[in-house]
Amino acid sequence: MTAIQYFWRHPLAEQVREEGREQGRAEAKAEMVLRVLEWRGIEVPDAVRERVNACTDLDQLEVWAQRAVRAVDAWELFDEA
Repeated sequence: MTAIQYFWRHPLAEQVREEGREQGRAEAKAEMVLRVLEWRGIEVPDAVRERVNACTDLDQLEVWAQRAVRAVDAWELFDEA
């Protein structure tokens, strides 16, 4: 068998898969932050939506998710506390 058939076992292939999984987790968490705000009836300006969707830091998205549960305004996600 040729090396190309075993590429899926190669460490580089695993790295690419892990990066894809990480990106997927960030996208899912960002979507959840925005949905929580929307479910609570809080208007989400485009600037807030763009900033949340651009974030790839899972820890930061977790902080924003927690704030979304209590926020009165979408901009409160970004308040430094």
